[in-house]
Amino acid sequence: MGTQYITPDLQRWIAEQLRAGVGAAQLVQSMVGAGWQQKIALQAVAQAKIDGWFKKSPETPANAGLPDADIADGRTWVQAHDRQVPVIMTMEHPRVIVFGQLLDADECQAIIDAARPRMSRSETVAEEKDGSEVNAARTSRGMFFERGETDVVTRLEQRIAALVNWPIENGEGLQVLNYQPGAEYQPHYDYFDPSHASSAAILRRGGQRVGTFLVYLNTPKRGGATTFPDVKLAVKPVQGQGVFFSYDKPDPSTLSLHGGAPVLEGEKWVATKWLRQGRFV
Repeated sequence: MGTQYITPDLQRWIAEQLRAGVGAAQLVQSMVGAGWQQKIALQAVAQAKIDGWFKKSPETPANAGLPDADIADGRTWVQAHDRQVPVIMTMEHPRVIVFGQLLDADECQAIIDAARPRMSRSETVAEEKDGSEVNAARTSRGMFFERGETDVVTRLEQRIAALVNWPIENGEGLQVLNYQPGAEYQPHYDYFDPSHASSAAILRRGGQRVGTFLVYLNTPKRGGATTFPDVKLAVKPVQGQGVFFSYDKPDPSTLSLHGGAPVLEGEKWVATKWLRQGRFV
């Protein structure tokens, strides 16, 4: 293969792709598939982000594309607002990233302590009517914080926003779930099914969900993994770690089917942040 150079034409093409919302990792993958050397592709995309070739024009929505982390250059650490966190695992399709050390033990406990008095049986979006309902597939207990309700919730929201380059206001309030032994959440999708009776009203509050960020607040003794059945992936719950995944449309082809495996011993506490296309109100 001959020598390849980052030409002005390549710069313009990369800028167009980034302005259109194509993620850095996806862009590098496309370039490699088109015959570019991986080293050149990584260098070009990284340089584009540093030099701002892709600055959005006024008519381009600030939230175009999908949430994603800046890890196309192979870095093993990412800045998460006020701390650096390690990148433990990545997958392209579905887009899954596992981050470590997102919260320390004291922060995890502070969220659990604030949530515990407000827990009730978890519900899911109703299929035949507006609102939500108890579902036998989901046997956890849960509650919701308002955005920025406590100092530690604010810090977590800021870290998540920085990690996946998505505005805080485009996120729902943090949900905390508790799974006792035997409790589970059977495989499901987080996007809203447009055919459900309640979806129209939900989508008016910020558009479709495009990403999910789970943060483990404790480490169960056994069980409780986050599973992705379509790709045979299981992420074990470890205190302070987070798993992020995105989905670009409400369709099973996103391979974003996931579930919470039964807790076999001990209990599991997890915080969930759902990311919307637009500002969540």
